[in-house]
Amino acid sequence: MNKILIIEDDLNIASLEKDFLEINGYVVTIIGDGQKGLKAALSGEYDLIIIDIMLPVVNGFDILMTIRDKVDIPCIVVSARVDDVDKIKGLGLGADDYMTKPFNPNELVARVNNQLSRYQRFFSKNSLVEIDLNGILINQDSRKVFVNNKEVAFTTTEFDMLLYFIQNPDIVHSKTKLFDRIWGEDEFGDIGTVAVHVQKIRKKIEKDPSNPKIIETVWGAGYRFNKY
Repeated sequence: MNKILIIEDDLNIASLEKDFLEINGYVVTIIGDGQKGLKAALSGEYDLIIIDIMLPVVNGFDILMTIRDKVDIPCIVVSARVDDVDKIKGLGLGADDYMTKPFNPNELVARVNNQLSRYQRFFSKNSLVEIDLNGILINQDSRKVFVNNKEVAFTTTEFDMLLYFIQNPDIVHSKTKLFDRIWGEDEFGDIGTVAVHVQKIRKKIEKDPSNPKIIETVWGAGYRFNKY
């Protein structure tokens, strides 16, 4: 069974999340302290992390940054902070999804299911272990990315999107298509997150992210990964 870590200091919300996730077959641990939650998140014992932003000792943004420097694991932010700037910051720091409170617990379960399914699907060994294109080497087994022979850290979602682009080059992919493919057709979310992740990937693989040559914007249609 998949193990979920909830880092949340509001016991009522955390217990609600735990109850619905356990009903759906997950093993759930709640930690209310940011520092202790971060230690647990880095332990390698969990398959997905649910993180609040406003936490004691260490806040959710700092937890996200540290996780992304150390491990590759799906992370969902559940926060009372509803401003777009907070959502963009959370996604920019490596969150795979961002939910605002109050929320439907069944929606949380659906998003957890989707993230784990997507991660497992892309982690499958049923395809080539390594793909080398345009100076970008992706190892699907280790989920590592090397750009011009230098390892570059990618979040789970960034890795999945880059892998999809590389596996499907010279094709225009609409934002809707990318959202459905990466996040899932049943996902509840903002399609604008596609552009946020494309921009983040460009910063890691393009010589000049402001004038991208590898992931090109096709105005009015979407994005295309160009082969050299």
